[in-house]
Amino acid sequence: MKRDYDFKFDTSVIALPLFFVLFIWLVYWFEIRFGYDFTSYGVYPRTFKGLRGVLFSPFIHSSIEHLYNNTIPSFVMLMAVRYFYRDITIKVIVIGIIASGVLTWLIGRPSYHIGASGLIYALVSFVFFKGVITRYFRLVALSLIVVFLYGSFLWYLFPIEDGISWEGHLSGFVVGLLMALFIKRSIPLATKYKWEEDGYQEDNDPFLRHFDEHGNFIPSSELDKDVDSNTHTFEAGTRIHYHYTRKKEIGEDDQL
Repeated sequence: MKRDYDFKFDTSVIALPLFFVLFIWLVYWFEIRFGYDFTSYGVYPRTFKGLRGVLFSPFIHSSIEHLYNNTIPSFVMLMAVRYFYRDITIKVIVIGIIASGVLTWLIGRPSYHIGASGLIYALVSFVFFKGVITRYFRLVALSLIVVFLYGSFLWYLFPIEDGISWEGHLSGFVVGLLMALFIKRSIPLATKYKWEEDGYQEDNDPFLRHFDEHGNFIPSSELDKDVDSNTHTFEAGTRIHYHYTRKKEIGEDDQL
């Protein structure tokens, strides 16, 4: 497997989150500009009509503050998923939206639940747990960064403030954990150096041969002399042994 084959930056790493952010701002601008209120298109738990919010609610926001609070995390997390999990990006986003929306529909209070926070929590949870599960150093580092940036999000998994859909947050968090456990993806192989391979012998290492037992450096020219000297000695010894054997065979004096 090619090492780090999918950790490559391209325009989609920026284009995907940028498109999402521009779209949710465009929806809010449309509401303000033309006097619409799309809140009724949010998730309304346990009603058939409320199911349409599963698809629409991530793009609907109640205020500028609500929209702003979801803009930066959406951009950051979508960019991270696209860069580090390129081959499963679309799957994670689609499942994150649908599954968190359905779970909110099942457990939520009888009220309209809107906003991209369910998807954000799904992405945060997925990135964190996937990095921990894989134990690949880059993905673990990403998990730690996510904790540093969005660790405070954990407080909003609980009903600590009125008007905030903690059910949507909790649903996204659970869905992200499940995706981390069950969505498989190939992980680049870690670099394995020659000295880590089975059967490695220091005496045959061309680099280590340049150092003697005291750690002194041996130039290549001296190494070549040693090799030639050893070769000549071996050849001379072979000839002596040959002549000695021949003399024994013909009955001559054993002395050379």
